[in-house]
Amino acid sequence: MAEYFGKNTPKLGFGLMRLPKRGIGIDIEQVKEMVDLFIAAGFTYFDTAYLYLGSEAATKKALVERYEREAFTLASKINASVAPTEKFAKKEFFTSLERTGAGYFDYYLLHAIMENNYAKYEKFHLWDFVKEQKQKGLIKHYGFSFHAGPQLLDRLLTKHPEVEFVQLQLNYADWENKKVTARENYEVARKHGKSIVIMEPVKGGSLAKPGKEIEQLFKAYAPEMSPASWAIRFAASLDGVVTVLSGMSNLAQMKDNLSYMKAFEPLNSQEQEIIRQAQRILGKSATIPCTACRYCVEGCPAQIPIPDVFAALNLQLGNGQLESAKQAYGAAVQPGHRASDCVRCRRCKNICPQHIAITECLANAAAALE
Repeated sequence: MAEYFGKNTPKLGFGLMRLPKRGIGIDIEQVKEMVDLFIAAGFTYFDTAYLYLGSEAATKKALVERYEREAFTLASKINASVAPTEKFAKKEFFTSLERTGAGYFDYYLLHAIMENNYAKYEKFHLWDFVKEQKQKGLIKHYGFSFHAGPQLLDRLLTKHPEVEFVQLQLNYADWENKKVTARENYEVARKHGKSIVIMEPVKGGSLAKPGKEIEQLFKAYAPEMSPASWAIRFAASLDGVVTVLSGMSNLAQMKDNLSYMKAFEPLNSQEQEIIRQAQRILGKSATIPCTACRYCVEGCPAQIPIPDVFAALNLQLGNGQLESAKQAYGAAVQPGHRASDCVRCRRCKNICPQHIAITECLANAAAALE
């Protein structure tokens, strides 16, 4: 691989968005065990955000207060979409510093830039703001995370050539997805010489269970390797990658990831062909590409648990498991918060990083599962 910023960073990052729960809160003791295993295996990159509920505080307790600052690198993010004013947006940075107690951020990102919000980052002067914080030593490197198409990405990188990296959703399932435009975005970033941090390599966990046909394909070649390992190694094998974020939710996931990433080997030619076969299989899939980020839930007037509804519907769409889908749906929803209670305000569509036609999918869920 060619030289690039972050080339020597270990290729597995700990995404702190989907931390294990204990009751209604985060299971700090389990997070501590996960952090210890991660660092002991030689990995250093931790990723949180102002918007991840409870994550920054958990990072302080499980990581920052227990390790020397030089033992890890920490990323966080500023989100203009939830900020009513420029002052409020900029305050997010200082709130994140306080919550984490980290003193500075090794990596800092403008968060979840899309077609419907990128102008707000300009309006609030946030590009200049993060540059100023870097000059003060409070940020070492800055970039942005992105959920739109290659045309906008090209414009942003042309206008802001100083950014050092871009965080993109890249996985083998979305590589040719016309809505996610994973391949095109990757190619634009590399054309501009930008390093890439990869998010959603397992597509919100869905590629840990990609379906029987793909699982059999993988096991025929390497019976001991998990489906998730194929997804993460596919992402980590791309040129220009700083690290691949895995949103690990328990010790078992951490141990599985470490088992093959501690001595990471890029996909060989035979493994690459197996991935292409899996992509062809997925090309026939009608499942909803929801990654369970839950951005859609907070602003929903009916408080419908949209990702849980889609996870239930995907049991029927992906594997024909209608009864299991109905059971999962019944467990996920409450009266007044069902798919049929959607008021079609379409707020969810505007904030969805996957650009899912959520209202229409909810109507399909109501018809199939209620």
